[in-house]
Amino acid sequence: MPLQAVEPKRLYRQIAEQLRSLIGQGEFTVGSRLPAERDLAKQLGVSRPSVREALIALEVDGWVEVRTGSGVYVLNRSKRTKLKPLTTPEWGPLELIRARKLVEGEIAGMAALQAKRKDIVAMRSALDMMIDEAGRGVLPLEGDRAFHTAIVEACGNAVLTETVQGFWDSRRGPLFMRLGGHFENLKSWHSAIAEHEAILEAIKAHDSSAARTAMHAHMDKSHARFSASWRRAKNGS
Repeated sequence: MPLQAVEPKRLYRQIAEQLRSLIGQGEFTVGSRLPAERDLAKQLGVSRPSVREALIALEVDGWVEVRTGSGVYVLNRSKRTKLKPLTTPEWGPLELIRARKLVEGEIAGMAALQAKRKDIVAMRSALDMMIDEAGRGVLPLEGDRAFHTAIVEACGNAVLTETVQGFWDSRRGPLFMRLGGHFENLKSWHSAIAEHEAILEAIKAHDSSAARTAMHAHMDKSHARFSASWRRAKNGS
């Protein structure tokens, strides 16, 4: 059964369902390696990031195992033969980052114009928390959430605050957590901390354009980190 092109707007869930169906029909046998990400993307007519999200969704549901530096392998699902809907309904992580770039870029620009001293102090405190967490060998997730929350709270808009917190809290979903397990490490977080420093400096200077640009750069680099090759992820790049 040949692969069929999918509509880009359907993104990772349609891709995952199609691949899962092929696995269930025996097109990809237990223990076999799936085609390379780039080949799947070409056959399906979608982007590689969308394929990556689909593969992670399948891994979360136990259909495949991602072995960084080697490939994606089909697991034995003989005890669970009935095809059920995928249990990962959340937003695709890479789509989420693109949405955050659009929304949080404008929020950073607004915060640079409206931030008061207490807001700057809150941002600095959150960034120091990130530095402390990383220094203790802990992924600085709590400090990261506090930093982005402090920025949006400087805007004084409850809807924006809840939106940003909703964006960030989606990181707790199984899809994003599994993707992070492959691509996030203390080295990548040290890079992210430096990007946060640039955002804070622009907001402190009340430079709206620079704050927006710094937030855009941070999100672009975050997207690039999650879009790196599996081999680079294994090597900690």
